[in-house]
Amino acid sequence: MAANSTIEWTEATWNPTTGCDQISAGCDNCYALTLAKRLKAMGSAKYQTDGDPRTSGPGFGVSLHPDALDIPRRWRDPRVVFVNSMSDLFHARVPLEYVRRVFEVMAETPRHTYQVLTKRASRLAKIAPQLTWPENVWMGVSVEAEDQLGRVDALRNVPASVRFVSAEPLLGPLDELSLHNIDWLIVGGESGAGARPIDPEWVRYLRQKSAESDTAFFFKQWGGRTPKAGGRLLDGRTWDEMPKASRSSVA
Repeated sequence: MAANSTIEWTEATWNPTTGCDQISAGCDNCYALTLAKRLKAMGSAKYQTDGDPRTSGPGFGVSLHPDALDIPRRWRDPRVVFVNSMSDLFHARVPLEYVRRVFEVMAETPRHTYQVLTKRASRLAKIAPQLTWPENVWMGVSVEAEDQLGRVDALRNVPASVRFVSAEPLLGPLDELSLHNIDWLIVGGESGAGARPIDPEWVRYLRQKSAESDTAFFFKQWGGRTPKAGGRLLDGRTWDEMPKASRSSVA
């Protein structure tokens, strides 16, 4: 599954797996779960199974899609690609050998830049030494509140060319966040029905911390009923910084 993306910090999405389950507060209003239900109702083949009911948690079952592995090879022009916008590549139900196959595709298509994002940082840290990390792979973790800052510590020593943190949806202050060895920080508010509010002071603090750490800062949205409901302006301007290692055309 692949598509052009409306996400401000990428250009396309590629889903060699689909499905996930809830592991922390940031998952409560999961956009992927909502979209998966819609796609299932529309008859999309990839969303007609809920996975193994013995192992699936709240959410939608993890499924592998080997037929999607060749998609980036068919893209001739360079793209910035968000990997698994509808899943988590480091989910426990994605076998290591399949993760390796995804990494092989990324290594074989150096014209593209791949952005991989996970909430399962402990598994990332565990298997990172067993993977070959090409220069065009950026690795990130999602951190919505201070009780998840351990994910950043797990990321810090992963041998990716770019390491990034996605503080979205930001549900509280991240006063103890260290950006040591972190190249990029994305911040955003929650969107959708029941979106939880974001405090502008939380965002300003992270912008300042990014500047002090020489970490690129990207403010994605304030959020609200829809992703664009609150706009993207922070103190009168947009903040679309990209990491220095970036070969991206997004900025």
